[in-house]
Amino acid sequence: MKLRVCKWGNGLALRLPQELVRRAGLKAGDTVQVSLTEDGALTIRTEPWDRRAFSEKLARARDSMQMSDSVIEELRNEARY
Repeated sequence: MKLRVCKWGNGLALRLPQELVRRAGLKAGDTVQVSLTEDGALTIRTEPWDRRAFSEKLARARDSMQMSDSVIEELRNEARY
């Protein structure tokens, strides 16, 4: 696949076609790792998932939520058998 290098501010940028973005599972704001091999090839990889950071973010979100009465218990208490 051929891509055109474009000027973006003081740097350069590659625009990725939508099909490539979809197949790689990328979205705006994602972080990728880029490396340059000895023969000049560029390799772009999605950044590995950080399980610990995700777990900490989930814990912070959970702590910010108020606990309420169980909906299931409420339904059971009002159920007619």
